[in-house]
Amino acid sequence: MQFEDLTLGIEEEHQIIDPETRELTSYISQILDQGAVIFRDQVKPEFLQSQVETGSEICRNVKEARQEVVRLRSMVCDIADKNGRKIVAAGTHPFSRWEDQIITDKDRYKKLEEGYKLIAQRLLILGMHVHIGIPDPDLRIDLMNQMTYFMPHIFSLSTSSPFWMGRKTGLKSYRSVIFEDLPRTGLPEYFESAQEYERYVQILIKTGCIEEATKIWWDIRPHPKFPTLEFRMCDCVTKVDEVIAIAALIQACAAKLIQLRKNNQTWRIYRRGLVAENKWRAMKDGIDGKLIDFGKQKEVPLRFLMGEILEFVDDVVDELGSREDIEYIKTMLKEGASADRQLRKYQETESLEAVVDMLAEETSMGL
Repeated sequence: MQFEDLTLGIEEEHQIIDPETRELTSYISQILDQGAVIFRDQVKPEFLQSQVETGSEICRNVKEARQEVVRLRSMVCDIADKNGRKIVAAGTHPFSRWEDQIITDKDRYKKLEEGYKLIAQRLLILGMHVHIGIPDPDLRIDLMNQMTYFMPHIFSLSTSSPFWMGRKTGLKSYRSVIFEDLPRTGLPEYFESAQEYERYVQILIKTGCIEEATKIWWDIRPHPKFPTLEFRMCDCVTKVDEVIAIAALIQACAAKLIQLRKNNQTWRIYRRGLVAENKWRAMKDGIDGKLIDFGKQKEVPLRFLMGEILEFVDDVVDELGSREDIEYIKTMLKEGASADRQLRKYQETESLEAVVDMLAEETSMGL
């Protein structure tokens, strides 16, 4: 497999905001009606009518991925602006309440609510998903097993949900807490092969646990319809530069692991429970936290570990054409993730409305 086969796709779930009240507003139908011609199938409704989802075309490289994210954000922000609304990219809204939201009138969302009741109704959360094209099914599974180790480190860069219904949660990503109330979420299981994974899926279908494989909502999963490995752990990321830096890092880690595989080398697989300890630390403290270096069996600051990961992928980023984009991670480590900026803004202003204003401004930055 060549690096040029590692195509990219990026999905983002955004909030629709009333700029006067700064509350979420159920406006997705109007946005889709007005943008039907230009959106095609790249802009879709989400579970709640105050959310909108965008999905890029298949991108050959990070440069194309940036163009797609900018294009799609520009379209939804433009239509929202013309209708007196704003678009916000973050994992949760700082103070809107889930009880006030209207569920989108589609069969899949009705089934979700019927199946999970209050758990589904509370899903006032938004994420970013990154797809990496990997045609070989067994390679997809192999990379899922290995990439699980890196998931907490990369996830910490995306943290953007420190508030929930008007309260500071004490976490940098409260979205993860809400989402993991659902079954088949969190870290993926370990599988020896694509065939073993398929047997697992068929058991779930046969026993009535799921109707089909899209109901497996792990942080990383082989996509059931596309030849991609889908990374689902991230909060919705606020700035475009951050989106692209994270996507580029995911692609570079995949490329590096494929390079090692060609040399008959592999990343060590650690217990799911140990990786879960690191995920909890990333959820709580984000970039400011310490994760466990399992090899050294000690706590190490995330910033130092991220420096090691950047060194790890350094010899593949030029071939991928993503060095400049990945360099932005160093800026993120200095300035903090979206969650850190939200908390600083609230500390400065004691106003959650000011936090929403900041998020809206950063979401459209550079469009």
